[in-house]
Amino acid sequence: MTPSIKNILVIHGPNLNLLGIREPGIYGAKTLDDINRDLIKLGSDLSFGLEFYQSNHEGRLIDRIHQARQDRVHGIIINPGGLTHTSVSLRDALSAVDIPVIEVHLSNIHAREAFRQHSYVAPVAIGQICGLGAIGYCLALQAFSVILKE
Repeated sequence: MTPSIKNILVIHGPNLNLLGIREPGIYGAKTLDDINRDLIKLGSDLSFGLEFYQSNHEGRLIDRIHQARQDRVHGIIINPGGLTHTSVSLRDALSAVDIPVIEVHLSNIHAREAFRQHSYVAPVAIGQICGLGAIGYCLALQAFSVILKE
């Protein structure tokens, strides 16, 4: 990550590597690579340095969040996938690093099954964007362009 510009870490949680083929009626047709490409273009326009990380393993996600502090990350955009609803450890890691977090979900988790309606991440995030598909990631990056200037 480059120290002269604002650095954003984009974390994609479990099963997001299957975007585009996994339940496109719920999660859309865009692949993870498509979403990352859109963010790279927007990040360039907004003068952000971006790093992307995806894992299906909770511990690896937590380790990457811990590393973000040493990497001088200015903001984290995270789609925790199913860990949103189950992982106190992921929530604690995000809280511990003291880096602003925006939580993103492709689907509207509040309009889905009851078990998906609770987020352990939301209380430690500065905001949550859900239900807008892949554009939610870009909206989160645009939000950081304002938030990090304040």
